[in-house]
Amino acid sequence: MKLSELTKGSSVMLAVIVAGYVSTSYVDQNFAEPKMSKRAEPASTSACVGSDGSWKNWPWPNVPALSPKCK
Repeated sequence: MKLSELTKGSSVMLAVIVAGYVSTSYVDQNFAEPKMSKRAEPASTSACVGSDGSWKNWPWPNVPALSPKCK
């Protein structure tokens, strides 16, 4: 391995790490759910099935199987 190849590989690796860090922080800032205040208590933090058969507390399109009924 030549020194120029090592330099190119190292710079690419560094660029990938930096891009991953920047994209992760961007996603966390723009797409994460807002944090709730400590005083507000959620009714349930796990996914459950409501009385009408719809999913509650589950923001993603894929849903877990065999979730309990909501209280």
